[in-house]
Amino acid sequence: MRERIQAIALTVVIVGSLFAVAPAAASASGQEEAASVTFEAQTSGGHTVTVDSVTLPEGGFVTIHDSSLQDGEPFASVSGSSSYLEPGTHENVTVTLDEPISETESLVAMPHEDTDGDQVYEFVSANGNADGPYTADGGAVVDAADVTASATVSMSDQPTDGDSIVVDSVELAEPGFVAVHDDSLLDGDALGSVVGHSEYLSAGVHENVRIELDESVGNQTLIPMPHVDSDDDETYDFVTAEGSDDGPFTDMNGEAVVTTAAVTQSNTASVSATDQTTGGHAVVTDSVFLPEGGFVTIHDGTVTEGQTFESIRGTSEYLEPGLHRNVRVSLDDPYTEDDTLVPMAHMDTDGDEAYTFEESGGENDGPYTADGGAVVDTASATVSASLSMADQQSDGHTVVVDAVDLSEPGFVTIHDASLFAGETFGSVAGTSEYLEAGHHEDVEVTLDNPLNESQTVVPMAHRDTDGDQAYTFAESGGENDGPFVANGGAVVDTARASVNAVVTVSDQDSDGSTVVVDSVTLANGGFVTIHDGTLADGAVFDSVRGTSEYLAPGTHEDVEVALDSELDGETTVFAMAHADSDGDQAYTFVESEGAADGPYVASGAPVMDTASIDAPAMTTTESMETTASMDTTEMNDDTTGMGDDTTEDESGGGAPGFGLALGVLAVIGAALLALRQR
Repeated sequence: MRERIQAIALTVVIVGSLFAVAPAAASASGQEEAASVTFEAQTSGGHTVTVDSVTLPEGGFVTIHDSSLQDGEPFASVSGSSSYLEPGTHENVTVTLDEPISETESLVAMPHEDTDGDQVYEFVSANGNADGPYTADGGAVVDAADVTASATVSMSDQPTDGDSIVVDSVELAEPGFVAVHDDSLLDGDALGSVVGHSEYLSAGVHENVRIELDESVGNQTLIPMPHVDSDDDETYDFVTAEGSDDGPFTDMNGEAVVTTAAVTQSNTASVSATDQTTGGHAVVTDSVFLPEGGFVTIHDGTVTEGQTFESIRGTSEYLEPGLHRNVRVSLDDPYTEDDTLVPMAHMDTDGDEAYTFEESGGENDGPYTADGGAVVDTASATVSASLSMADQQSDGHTVVVDAVDLSEPGFVTIHDASLFAGETFGSVAGTSEYLEAGHHEDVEVTLDNPLNESQTVVPMAHRDTDGDQAYTFAESGGENDGPFVANGGAVVDTARASVNAVVTVSDQDSDGSTVVVDSVTLANGGFVTIHDGTLADGAVFDSVRGTSEYLAPGTHEDVEVALDSELDGETTVFAMAHADSDGDQAYTFVESEGAADGPYVASGAPVMDTASIDAPAMTTTESMETTASMDTTEMNDDTTGMGDDTTEDESGGGAPGFGLALGVLAVIGAALLALRQR
């Protein structure tokens, strides 16, 4: 049931307490245009939701809170927030959730102000001292809706070779597939209508899912339908199991989630490209349809002057028959100045899946033709730089830029969204290492100023104008190493970095009994644990030296962690953010053998930071006493474990205690190799 909420008792408390220390958060009731939000019940793939309408008189954000908001959790309830929205009314605002939902939940949409004017949402990390909610009649402006976590799917009308199609987008709350049904489904033939299905898809958002069909299709309506992997075998069994396994995802009305698209069987190739900025070493063809497979070749403008072979700049890899989108082509002969881009569809005439048009003098792999000429499109290529960055999880310390193409040497700088508020230098969060001219993939950028909350980040391509291979844009006041520009502006992209926790710890002197963690931000509360260097060798539990008291959601500065066993001399420690998974505000990660209070995770690795600790070296006597104490403890542990075969067998055998912790070890194990390399 959908409920329109005008004020939540909890939020009145927030307004009364937080706004007392955040006076910049003004009430919406006295403004000409009142803040408002409309949030309808909907079916979601669990990773995004759509806010139907939000009005922000002074600009800001629309934040999604989960139902714990009504239990007194203003910070932990934050599930996701939009990018900055200009003043006015915005419709159909998609909000990516930092904590995906997997079942039906009542969520709350809440407009938030940008109280400090930096266009960066900092409500949680600022402990409520910034970016508080718009208010009216003594409470936050909100709307609530039931969101059914299931799946969504979209597919546009398209040509087909009869044996493949492309589904534009699929969002799944849990793993599964996309089955393609023909229109006999409309006559009730649920099994016989299946003409193909995708490969196994993990939970999440997938775009341009190309599906090879089991049965050829003609001019007809197709019905893509997401299906659950109900038996967890990563194999689509719906038809062979006669519907008993891997059934469809259903929407909030209990009906299968579907969409429809018209496909037209075609023997005519097509290619499409748009004007683009490039570093000259790679370009993108928006779409190409090849009825019998082949390639897309990039020619420059001299092809129109009869330079058939000399105009060739590069060719794609072999493309299977059918439709392909966003085909990136690396160029063998880079563009060095602005020119015309001419993508041309080529056949694979000799069937060897290797492009030999030029070397064969045109005898092999000639172009597809239509209306008496080669199938081509034209676009403008502006030579400067290009980059692309996908939405991603981050530990706050690093982000990855997927692709960078530079016409001359330089860098990639990560700005936060305050760049758009005019903070050219203050928005700089970090810069890559020096990059040679050319195409680069998966460029990792370590941030000087960690991200402490999920937000929009802005990668920007910068030139090395002074040739010293060192980025000095900010320190030179913009005189050196300025950005690549095109079409009157800097070359940038935007992406969302989801940050659920970040830890910062500095090198420090210590008496050996404590470590001070500079800053910890936890989206849902928890702890910060100090591990010693043996973590890098796989000692997940034995490396734990101490943990903080329970930390509420938000940011905590200068957290002093008392150690259970003292550090000896100069050593490396790892400060790791741990969740309070069982909600008891007591750290039980070790005693539960990893079953409770595991680490926060970003991109499959635990959220942590490292530091060098200089502690007094123990004397020989102290070291012997410590070793003796440890030996006694280990003997007691071994004695306790003797005869406890039942527990070991139930956990799957192997080292005691690790059966329950396999999931945690898998998460942490991904980071161990990186730690060793570091």
